[in-house]
Amino acid sequence: MSKTVKDTKFYDLLGVQPDATEAELKKAYRKMALKYHPDKNPGSENEEKFKSIAQAYEVLSNEKTRELYDKGGEEALKEGGGGGHSAMDIFDIVFGMGRDKRSREKRTKDMMYQLRVSLDEMYNGSKRKLAIQRNVICSACQGKGGKEGAVRTCTVCDGQGTRDKCKECYGHKVVSDKKILEVHVDKGMKDGDKVTFRGESTQQPGYETGDVLIFLEESEHHLFKRKDTDLFMTLDVNLAEALTGCKKIITTLDDRKLVVQTLPGEVIKHGDVKVVLNEGMPQYRNPFDKGRLVIKFNDESDGHMGGARTVQCQTQ
Repeated sequence: MSKTVKDTKFYDLLGVQPDATEAELKKAYRKMALKYHPDKNPGSENEEKFKSIAQAYEVLSNEKTRELYDKGGEEALKEGGGGGHSAMDIFDIVFGMGRDKRSREKRTKDMMYQLRVSLDEMYNGSKRKLAIQRNVICSACQGKGGKEGAVRTCTVCDGQGTRDKCKECYGHKVVSDKKILEVHVDKGMKDGDKVTFRGESTQQPGYETGDVLIFLEESEHHLFKRKDTDLFMTLDVNLAEALTGCKKIITTLDDRKLVVQTLPGEVIKHGDVKVVLNEGMPQYRNPFDKGRLVIKFNDESDGHMGGARTVQCQTQ
């Protein structure tokens, strides 16, 4: 049941309920900030939306300011203070970019993409190809726009013009280029993780080339739900299996057969939970260590809740 708050504006901006967890707030902010980031979607409306989203996240991600907002809305925030980060500061903190303003000005803009990845890929690891379109410095004129000596300074406006324009870039100094990036999804990566390709963004003469940032978006799985390194699933049992015990076969994310068998004479109640160690998600950068598989039994014939008990299991 959603909690009651005085004003839901900030929650609505992020597209979450007032009882959203810290992880849900961060996930929602990532998606909304990428969608409205002014570098990716220029325009005054998007810029204002981006600032509003950042303000909402800054307030709701802090326990004290969130409590103030829940009780008294924006008026309470004005009275109680809070805030202080710019929209871009918050974006850099959440996305781990952390460059100062001077550094950003010397670089071309980073290019940002979201890549939907299945839970199976995050369990086993995978390689995905992503096509990007960018500008690169024209190789025919080395980014000069024309032949050597063809660039001259205008005596009227002190600007630069070009005679004898390059036939490849037509004086623009850059040409459009398509590149295929191979994105390595390592075992144990999670929703929101970032894969960075240094210096692969659009190019411009006189500027350091920015990065291509790929943010992973975990798609829902039909059987398993993930929380950190633990996997959760529901297993349906009928009345006979609930009373006399059962033997169930679960196909794991790496296509093994996991046999889950209750103890002889063990009665399964609706809501009983079984925990299988080392059958959850692999840890990122330490894939031989895995979390737990948590199985909740669903017996529609019994409305009573049971407690967590041990489970016999073997793999085939």
